Amino acid sequence: MSALRPFILAGTMALTLALAACGGRPAGVLVPVATQVPGTTQVSMLVATTRAKATNTDMFSGERGKVPSFAEITVSIPPDAGRQVGEVQWPKSVPGNPQTDFVVSGAQDMTLPEAKTWFNRDVKKRPQRQVLVFIHGYNNRFDDAVFRFAQIIHDSGADVTPILFTWPSRGSLLAYGYDRESAVYSRDALENLLTALAKDPNVGEVSVLAHSMGNWVTFEALRQMAIRNGRVLPKIKNVMLAAPDVDVDIFQSQWADLGTPTPNVTVFVSQDDRALKISQRVWGSQARLGQVNPELEPYKSEFEARKINVFDLTSLKTSDGLNHGKFAESPDVVKLIGTRIATQPTITDSREGVGDRIVQVTTGAATTVGHAAGMVLSAPVAVVDANTRDNLSAQAEQLGGTVNGTMHSTTGLLTTAPSQ
Repeated sequence: MSALRPFILAGTMALTLALAACGGRPAGVLVPVATQVPGTTQVSMLVATTRAKATNTDMFSGERGKVPSFAEITVSIPPDAGRQVGEVQWPKSVPGNPQTDFVVSGAQDMTLPEAKTWFNRDVKKRPQRQVLVFIHGYNNRFDDAVFRFAQIIHDSGADVTPILFTWPSRGSLLAYGYDRESAVYSRDALENLLTALAKDPNVGEVSVLAHSMGNWVTFEALRQMAIRNGRVLPKIKNVMLAAPDVDVDIFQSQWADLGTPTPNVTVFVSQDDRALKISQRVWGSQARLGQVNPELEPYKSEFEARKINVFDLTSLKTSDGLNHGKFAESPDVVKLIGTRIATQPTITDSREGVGDRIVQVTTGAATTVGHAAGMVLSAPVAVVDANTRDNLSAQAEQLGGTVNGTMHSTTGLLTTAPSQ
């Protein structure tokens, strides 16, 4: 314990400086802004979530709800002349300015019957009665998922009914384990949602877009659907997997249960995806699906045999320092997504701070010693890095209560003879 104390003391001092600095992303960005500005675009979406209701203005938290909840949210996007395709312009303060910021212009909770009424009214307005379901990845707060999906809908130009399926992520790189278990917790709810859409007589077809860890819960839901029905229901036409944080062996196992015929599957990969490289180290896997080289064996033959379309985004440069969100930030890729939905050919958190990445690397297998050392390195960075600062405050509260237990369990591992 004495060897660890200097790390904790130094981390506490640096963290105090960090928390005394100016705040990060403002709270209350989901509070509706009444002002309407000419040239803005309104994107209305139906939200289906396994998150618990929030006790503040965030609507939904990162905790797990006992039953699925529903809401309607309308996001106002600034005029095209003032933004770049692929960009989410967060307000620097609330209320945001619709001329320059993404803001919410309407938000309300809904019962299941109200959600069905909204959905049936909206889908009937679409030329092909198409639906797009978006499943975000890990390290996404509720507002992250809402604004990102609104950006994708607007920039892709897809004329679809947008449905955001958002599962309980705590919005921190340090909560990978919790997020992973939350994805497991949410797969039945996603299967129920996709089944209801695929069986709705008002629906023409369903497309699914998943990012990062959202790919795992998506394929688990589709796998369960196929086992239950003999195949993935036929109205589910397109499944687009962006930077999938899925072990390649697990993906093969999931695919084997999908039945035939399968939906049109498109995978967006990038060998320079740093977030997936960290995930690979954490899980000790050979490779994550989203970082493979599709021109190398055995991947090339397997993709061809399954008729999976693969887009290699490795050479593509975006503002995402982790190279994990290229699918949404690249103008060409996000427009390609809209084209895929429209033409039906038979063919990545956004909130990572510099300090967060330092913590993730030093944490390794999520030991408390690594966690404490990582906080020491990250806290000075947090003074100038708002996203890291937001995440560190919650982690600091948990650190003190877990150090003693971890030290005792580590001592036991060192002093107990291995079983024969």
